[in-house]
Amino acid sequence: QVQLVESGGGLVQAGGSLRLSCAASGRTFSRGAKAWFRQAPGKEREFVAAINWSGGNTGYADSVKGRFTISRDNAKNTLSLQMNSLKPADTALYYCAARQSPNYSDVIADFGSWGQGTQVTVSS
Repeated sequence: QVQLVESGGGLVQAGGSLRLSCAASGRTFSRGAKAWFRQAPGKEREFVAAINWSGGNTGYADSVKGRFTISRDNAKNTLSLQMNSLKPADTALYYCAARQSPNYSDVIADFGSWGQGTQVTVSS
């Protein structure tokens, strides 16, 4: 089992930037695909960005494309999400997720390991 811990959330004004990080423990972290999801109050959890095991295949939700960048460092067992040009609509609890398969996925049900989440609040 992989344990995931997110950090880097906070309060930022619209147009600002934040960088989320996800630290993992567990031997299989570097071999599996990873993703970021988010959940706003009263809404369902939704896909944000995903990356395969090598980092060579990434994908983004249309709402964040061109503003967010996902990356990973397998040597350090970390996953990151650089968020620029933030909007109030980006306000949510952001979750790091991992799966054992190395293949890219953006489907919630494919991910078996989840962090506790880090809050991102964007003020207008």
